[in-house]
Amino acid sequence: MVRLLHLHSIMRAHTGIWRSLLMGVALASSWPATASAAEPSHPQSSLYPLYKLYGAQYDVDWAVLAAIDRYAELTKTKASKQDAPYYGFSFYPAAWAGIANPNADDIFAPEIQLFGGLGQDANGDMLALPFDPADRIKSLAHWLDMESGEDEEIAIWNLFQDPVAMDRIDGFARLFRAFGLSPSGSCFPIDKRYNYTVKHTFGAGRSYGGRRMHEGVDIFASYGTPVLACSYGYVELMGWNRFGGWRIGIRDANNMYYYYAHLSSFQKGLHQGDLVRPGQVIGYVGSSGYGPPGTSGKFPPHLHFGIYKDTGQHEWAFSPSGYLSQWERQKQRVTRETVRETVLERKS
Repeated sequence: MVRLLHLHSIMRAHTGIWRSLLMGVALASSWPATASAAEPSHPQSSLYPLYKLYGAQYDVDWAVLAAIDRYAELTKTKASKQDAPYYGFSFYPAAWAGIANPNADDIFAPEIQLFGGLGQDANGDMLALPFDPADRIKSLAHWLDMESGEDEEIAIWNLFQDPVAMDRIDGFARLFRAFGLSPSGSCFPIDKRYNYTVKHTFGAGRSYGGRRMHEGVDIFASYGTPVLACSYGYVELMGWNRFGGWRIGIRDANNMYYYYAHLSSFQKGLHQGDLVRPGQVIGYVGSSGYGPPGTSGKFPPHLHFGIYKDTGQHEWAFSPSGYLSQWERQKQRVTRETVRETVLERKS
């Protein structure tokens, strides 16, 4: 005990040096990256072995760990990025070190445990470093195991206290199980074997329902032309909207929301919550909208296509023209097959 206290006093005196040296060690972590060829450079790909390792150790779904990290990273504020300049979810310092711990920045694992802190030592060096991927992910898995019992949704709610966060994390986890952490692939939203014309009208004025901005691009095509999913994602919303008519909203694992409007019909068998892949038929071009359910024919048939970015604090539309020009040059593989989700096997 005397030896441990002596070591701890040295660490307290040289906190800044320890942080600098250990940050380098953390960034040069020797954990092997096992990401597939479909996910070559995403910063989260190298964390996959840790999600699997500590998910199995604490009987927590690895995809939920990854989804929490992804959502936390995508919704970080500037202030939180300064406080936690590393990828993924971060506990508050007081929670990491222990509420009653007089040193809120404590990284000495035995003392953190003494004060009931959440920080875990993953490699036995007696340090619990919030910026070390292994320590951080082990701590998150350990907390989820303690907090959730048999229901991880309760733990996620306690973590974020936000129903939107819960929905997004559930969707991201399902996408990760089915397609991996960063599947590659995209697709132009219209089957290119049909005739179509793209009108880049983002930002133009609209008057129906009051003065507003056109938050998308119009792709004119004949009734019944197949409309395709542009990315891997899940159907967040589908149904009637008085502006967009029959429309579908699909969100991907980067929190990008793809909006397809004025459809004549949806693809048979497609439901809200379903996963989709690029090139999958989701509906058909029409001229629905600008009125109560069923209104159609107030304008020529076309697909209104929009993309929205969500930071967690606010969501906004941006011009999809750049993406559309890129996707238009790519080859298409059109499919009507639905995605079969991976069934999560839990330990009994």
